[in-house]
Amino acid sequence: MSEQRSPWVASYIAAGLIWGASFLFIAVGATALPAFGVAFIRLMIGAVTLYVIIKAKGYKLPRDRDTWTKFLIGGAFMSAIPFTLFAYAETQVTSALAGIVNSTTPIATVLAILIAFRSEKISRDQWVGLGIGIVGSVILIGAWNGFGENELLPILALFAATICYGVGGPYIRRYIEPKKLPAEIGAFGQVAGGAIIVLPFYLFASPEKVIGVIDFWVILSMVALGALGSGVAYVAYYNVLKAAGSPIASTITLVTPIVAVSLGVLVLGEGIHWYEPVGGAVIIFGAAFAQGRFKKLFRA
Repeated sequence: MSEQRSPWVASYIAAGLIWGASFLFIAVGATALPAFGVAFIRLMIGAVTLYVIIKAKGYKLPRDRDTWTKFLIGGAFMSAIPFTLFAYAETQVTSALAGIVNSTTPIATVLAILIAFRSEKISRDQWVGLGIGIVGSVILIGAWNGFGENELLPILALFAATICYGVGGPYIRRYIEPKKLPAEIGAFGQVAGGAIIVLPFYLFASPEKVIGVIDFWVILSMVALGALGSGVAYVAYYNVLKAAGSPIASTITLVTPIVAVSLGVLVLGEGIHWYEPVGGAVIIFGAAFAQGRFKKLFRA
């Protein structure tokens, strides 16, 4: 492996492991906090973590309106909306299922590029991968049973969250990356922008600020979710985005379902239906095909 690729590969693995564990942290946090609360607190802790990193490295934050407007838009699609939707969905579905659905992000990214971000080309392999991913999504939700044992609304919330990620990655690549900001500043702007968006909803749209018992595990989960999931992992994600592009960066979600399912089963004792991991495997195959992984393997 070349020296140029090693840094983003390490960042890729780190982000995948952290975000895979995030579904466990969300499930624990959602036992005590409403969806807006989980989203805002993780974003606030993440923003503080990133700000400390920025100050330690001596970076200066941008002050122009255009940059912060783009931070807010990127934060809406990459943080505020999907974090709230995942927190809501995990009050009714397992963290394992949420992690598996998250693997559809590369498929959503291809759709977003196709519809709104034509500057990034769609290859034939990506078209095929998109079709495979759609089939995998149908299997994943157990479409022959309606939506399996799950309600429609949380399932729609999960897929809507991945669509937001699919839009957010290309948006950042097109509008924020050209500003040549350090990864830490780009991540801070997005996370802080997301926190600003969610705060009024948490304050005024949530009838109860606390819905359960805030114990040690809830506190630990929210700190880990914020500092790692919304802090360190975003720096790693931005490193991959800069070095490899949004299609490759979106495949970080191929690592997360493995971690999410393992922790959901081992730590939370969650059960899974046969079609959920099967559908997830088909989605992962489709995403890998879209990235030309098999061609590279055969060449090697």
